[in-house]
Amino acid sequence: MAAEKQTLIGLFQSSFDCFGEQVPIRKIVIPIIQRDYAQGRKNAEITRVRTRFLDALYDAVTGTPVTLDFIYGDISPEGVLTPLDGQQRLTTLFLLHWYAAKRARTALEEYAFLKNFSYETRYSAREFCAALVDFTPSFHETISVELVDQPFFPLDWLDDATINAMLVMLDGIAEKFSGVTGLWERLKGGAVSFYFLPLKDMGLTDELYIRMNSRGRLLTRFEHFKAELERTVTQINVERAKQIIHKVDLEWTDLLWAYRDENQLVDAAFLRYCRFVCDLLCYREGGMPRKSGLDELDLPKAFFSGERAEENISFLEQCFDCWCDVQSQEGIECFFADRVTVEEHASGKILADDDPNYFAEALRGYGEESHGFTLGKTVLLYAFLVYLLHRDSIADHAFRRRLRIIRNLVDNSQDELSGSETRAGGNRIPDILKQVDSIIVNGIITDKLKPNFNAYQLSEEREKLLWTEAHPEQAETLYELEDHFLLYGQIGVVGLEHPEHFERFISLFDECDYDKIDCALIALGPSLQKEQNGWRYQSGSSWYDSAWKNLFHRSGAEGFERTKEALGKLLSLSGDLSNERLDRIASRYIEKCIQKSRFDWRYYYLKYEVFRPGRYGKYWWSNYEKAPYQMVVLWAERNTSSNAYQPFLKAVDEDERISRADGGMCLVFRSGYLECENDAYVLRSSKTDKELRRLQIEQTSHGIDREDRIQKFLSWKDRPK
Repeated sequence: MAAEKQTLIGLFQSSFDCFGEQVPIRKIVIPIIQRDYAQGRKNAEITRVRTRFLDALYDAVTGTPVTLDFIYGDISPEGVLTPLDGQQRLTTLFLLHWYAAKRARTALEEYAFLKNFSYETRYSAREFCAALVDFTPSFHETISVELVDQPFFPLDWLDDATINAMLVMLDGIAEKFSGVTGLWERLKGGAVSFYFLPLKDMGLTDELYIRMNSRGRLLTRFEHFKAELERTVTQINVERAKQIIHKVDLEWTDLLWAYRDENQLVDAAFLRYCRFVCDLLCYREGGMPRKSGLDELDLPKAFFSGERAEENISFLEQCFDCWCDVQSQEGIECFFADRVTVEEHASGKILADDDPNYFAEALRGYGEESHGFTLGKTVLLYAFLVYLLHRDSIADHAFRRRLRIIRNLVDNSQDELSGSETRAGGNRIPDILKQVDSIIVNGIITDKLKPNFNAYQLSEEREKLLWTEAHPEQAETLYELEDHFLLYGQIGVVGLEHPEHFERFISLFDECDYDKIDCALIALGPSLQKEQNGWRYQSGSSWYDSAWKNLFHRSGAEGFERTKEALGKLLSLSGDLSNERLDRIASRYIEKCIQKSRFDWRYYYLKYEVFRPGRYGKYWWSNYEKAPYQMVVLWAERNTSSNAYQPFLKAVDEDERISRADGGMCLVFRSGYLECENDAYVLRSSKTDKELRRLQIEQTSHGIDREDRIQKFLSWKDRPK
């Protein structure tokens, strides 16, 4: 094919072979078979395309010239060029040349060729183009407004989609190029060119080409992306561009075909994965993709041009090719199924929350918040990618061990998995990816990086790595413990000191009643943890897993070591741990309190179910050390909702008709309202708040009840009615 580089001006000065004769181009006519001019439409998608195209043209006339894609067309013996691909670009160039000529007050003979550009889609579009060339705007108001106000402009022209689009584009051109000096001269000098190829040189007939061209079909975002990618890479290396586009059309499309959408297209999947790869490149350079605000069509220029273009192009190619290799060898589904499980612990596999195929999940929803492809999944998919890029040098068993480390780090670094620059440590993802590189490629958890994963989990993973190397025969039991749903990788509450506790923990929480476990732990030690806010406390729960997960994972809460100690005591007990055994532990504590007449808050917690509502295991103390009996059971996880209550009041509320006030911190009676102070029940006047009656609770010198205050209240003859 003999394609020639042309400008719009030069095209009208050129001749082409037509049945053995050189025929000059006398006219360009957009045929009836073509759709309306679309680049001036106002929907969001076309607006992005229009803005990008005008930006490219602006760059060309103010800096480096640009060559647009191929334009194909048929040339008649009369010299009429009928474009069959390139209509949109030619129309925009027609409008740009008109603006440049009129703005520069160019002599008519220089731009007279514009009179030979016409539309046959509708008579109105044809007449508008002719009238436009004869019209010279004042440039003192918006061009479209001035045009519509002209006598030659009938109102029914506004019903023509092509004319409407041209008006929008003219306003866009005026806004973009109003400050450009010498615009006409730059266009004459070839700042914007394209390759033109006559239809006969392609070996196609009009009829066949029309069938191929699918009349009226808009280019998809994928097709725009592909064109941008080809254009960008071509500027770096023509042969590499051909190689990449060839793979896009063949190998990579075949790879993604299994993940096509309901329209039998792989376009969206391709764009999502390209976004994933470009986001990795952005993170590698210390950037934050969401902050950049780059559209998919901006990605080629942003990442595949400039100093690191060759390196980034190679990375993109490798990120696709490695999955092609997997697909051809074992199949991607099998690859993930052999390394990821979603149900329960399996040797050599990591646990996933849902779909084990992270690659497929990224193709379905990467970059779309509604699909839930989190930063954690991004890191895990990156770990698989790093392995595939180094598969020849990493043994399979080594990768499985290292992948488990990454999974544990991801699951226990939810606060650290953030691209925010305002959080402690700033954007951690770049160094998180570097840590993944170190672990997957070298098997080393490095300490030579800026803050990345959770510091405690990094430390624990180092310890476990050394421990499994020293105790390979017990490694699988450790991995099973890690996979327990209450721990998800962090086993510090059990520890490595007593490996005999691994299976014992699993059986305890898989077979025993949560409430009985909670009571046993409270009896063996005050296993509550005080959260960072200083007023909320965490215990276990009879049916909420989240309470146990909070209790068993290190955080900023105070008291983790107490929880570990109490759990260690429980797991160290000889014999089976059954519900009956747990009941006996709690009962012995209650009996001991009765024998010694020392009724601390734990006694009440164990004896009265009202203290354990089976919610989130959250409690509030105004002063835990000095006023242990002024506690509140929280109903919600994060705040003191209206359902929160003071358990020492609720325990004596025998009449369900009694109303509660002040968030449940008092009981309202006909004679007043009842409060529970640290050492007494007090009845106060509803009108004056004056104390009416007091039931004093005998306490030790350390402020511990010497009598069961709940039973004393219930037997109080003078109690409120």
